[in-house]
Amino acid sequence: MKTFVATKNLGKLAEMREIFAGSALELDTYPLYADVEESADDYVGNARLKATALAAQLREAGIAAAVLADDSGLEVAALDGRPGIYSARYAGVATSWPDRREALLAELRDVEPDRRGGRFVCSMVLLLPDGRELDGFGTVAGRMVEEVRGRFGFGYDPLFVPDGDTRTFAEFPEAEKNRVSHRRRAADALLAILANA
Repeated sequence: MKTFVATKNLGKLAEMREIFAGSALELDTYPLYADVEESADDYVGNARLKATALAAQLREAGIAAAVLADDSGLEVAALDGRPGIYSARYAGVATSWPDRREALLAELRDVEPDRRGGRFVCSMVLLLPDGRELDGFGTVAGRMVEEVRGRFGFGYDPLFVPDGDTRTFAEFPEAEKNRVSHRRRAADALLAILANA
């Protein structure tokens, strides 16, 4: 099923293509996709805003296809769940990812190791051509490190070590991360629902 992903982030698109490889969804991007303001108060709401906006753009262009969108974030226990749904806007919309990571490290500088727990969260919304909406949700628990580590991944990956491992997500080879990530878990939940739709 031809499926357009509501993103301009090529790193996220590559990750999602690998995660959905072998599924019924054939992922692509729509070059004219216009970002929307993520004004919802939860992940699924923001994913729905993106999916609905892209679906409308495709309809206007006369394209009939499914639409996939996700919203994800990092929730840090010592920061009462921040940055959460504001993860991509933490420290300011125009802030670079290296600067966002440094800002988060600065905020966590004096936090004790046993209070550095956190989790990645992902909510996915799939809008089918017939108008049905399917939702998937996934999380990965772990802890925040004290310095940037690793050269793979994107976003907060260099700061997050999943439970049961000693490496940050940025130290995982992409294929390994994509087997255990929050996006993988959300995708698996979504595909299970799709199989019975």
